[in-house]
Amino acid sequence: MKGFRAALGFLTILPVSPGDPAALMHARAYFPLVGLVLGALLVGLDLLLSGWLFLPEGMFIALAPKHLLESALLVVFLVVMTRGLHLDGFMDSCDALFGGHTRERRLEIMRDPHVGAFAVAGVVCLLIIKCAAVAGLLQPLRLHMLILFPCLSRWAMLLVMELYPYARSEGLGTAFLGSGGRLQLFFGFICALFASLLAAGVMGLILLLAASLIAWAVGAWASRRLGGLTGDVYGAINEIVEAAVLVLACFLPVGFFHMAQLSVELPW
Repeated sequence: MKGFRAALGFLTILPVSPGDPAALMHARAYFPLVGLVLGALLVGLDLLLSGWLFLPEGMFIALAPKHLLESALLVVFLVVMTRGLHLDGFMDSCDALFGGHTRERRLEIMRDPHVGAFAVAGVVCLLIIKCAAVAGLLQPLRLHMLILFPCLSRWAMLLVMELYPYARSEGLGTAFLGSGGRLQLFFGFICALFASLLAAGVMGLILLLAASLIAWAVGAWASRRLGGLTGDVYGAINEIVEAAVLVLACFLPVGFFHMAQLSVELPW
């Protein structure tokens, strides 16, 4: 459990000491499990907001659409719980991957603490999509998706850590790259698989496959431009997969509904 403790302490603001720094080497296997912890906290907050602060007769209805305001609070809560760690990586990756013309220049931009136009535009678009997608989650799948999407995005990080080399000889992400990579990947996959099946059945499997494909595609593109991945790119992939899974979760139930209608209308 040292690996889980290290992952929880690194990826969240929960008062858990990462313990021995060497434990980070084994922590990535528990990334999807940490995602489930974050998802459970989101579910608890969602129930609190919908059942207490945002009753139909509440004053907040007059200030903003109920679901949009509640969803924005959930997105902000997730940013706070992760210290904006992945969001920072996403912003740095936007500046570097879109703003540099050579591998060396892109890696240099990624280290630059200043924020550029690509980072600002990217993070605004990302947060708008996330808020709108969380607001668009349909009942009764809403709570299932809230607990699942942080798990799948952290599975995506684990996957690209195994698929692509690290672009630098040192960096924050290197702490997680050690022995037992395939075993850690297998453990994380089993966690993500069971979570997907229990949360949404066939739809969960589709989302797991989509998260994996998106992570693979973004990782391949970034690796070609950087000669590998970095800790910032890991964070960017987490954010992109979170947004993509939420968007798919809004549209897939509609597709399943229409397919069910079609099957009823067919004479055979």
